[in-house]
Amino acid sequence: MENERGTVRSALAGGAGAAPGRARLPRSRRPVGEPVLPGSSSPWILMYHSVAVEKEDPYQLTVSPERFAEQIAWLHRRGRRGVSVRELMRARAHGRDDKLVGLTFDDGYADFARYAVPILQAYGFTATAYVVADLLGQENGWDTEGPRKKLLTVEEVTELASAGWEIGSHGLGHQALPGLPADVLAVQTRESRRLLEEVVGGPVTGFCYPYGAVDAPAAEAVCEAGYDYACAIAHSPLTGRFALPRCYVGDRDGAWRLRAKKGRHRLRDAVTGLKRNRRGRPEPKGGVGSGSERPGGERAMKERRP
Repeated sequence: MENERGTVRSALAGGAGAAPGRARLPRSRRPVGEPVLPGSSSPWILMYHSVAVEKEDPYQLTVSPERFAEQIAWLHRRGRRGVSVRELMRARAHGRDDKLVGLTFDDGYADFARYAVPILQAYGFTATAYVVADLLGQENGWDTEGPRKKLLTVEEVTELASAGWEIGSHGLGHQALPGLPADVLAVQTRESRRLLEEVVGGPVTGFCYPYGAVDAPAAEAVCEAGYDYACAIAHSPLTGRFALPRCYVGDRDGAWRLRAKKGRHRLRDAVTGLKRNRRGRPEPKGGVGSGSERPGGERAMKERRP
């Protein structure tokens, strides 16, 4: 079928990969509610989607290449280095993340390779691209009111991973996870990881919740699937290694807005820490996150708006 061209499943058809129901992936030994480091604040992670030129952008997903270059230059002038979340977490484990900021790109748009990568390379920065395993080479059909955007192909994902860019999972078909049965959650997390590991030829250790939507069962499923961390959006009772908060970055965000967002992140992190200390950490299967756990929450969240 035409719409199967370029997807992971079609590329791997007939290959030696394990059948979906038999995929055996190591389980993470980290508890879902674990902070990034005991008693620590959350790292600063910026959330991008598309870097391109668009006349219409109703979801405010797109940052122009010119504005993106200004934002990256601002980070560089401030003495910060943009890195993948994988690198950020490794540095943080050794207390060496003081000048690092995580750079993430949700949905796996093809313009990441065309526009974002060259700008990042010019500054020696890295980043993480979270891709939708079953939709590689297709389009962002979930954004019903926005422009059609091409997604990275299997070949492009392979090339990016070979060049050192972190590839993370954004699920199988960009489906919100909260409310799904446990068996479906297991498929969304485990199978997307298995497929992407076939493509990149190595471990895929990062997950990003579609729409930023997370609740305790979803976080538990990600942990069970063997990921090392997962990105959400907002601070919530689940904030920690498997629900890392991030700052939305849009086309209107210049230097002063980025400074303000950094301050807001620190404030929200402090408030979340105080609440955690008062209540104690949530049980892995108890409670839920913030409003970001509603299906479609990533698009609706005020967090995403300037």
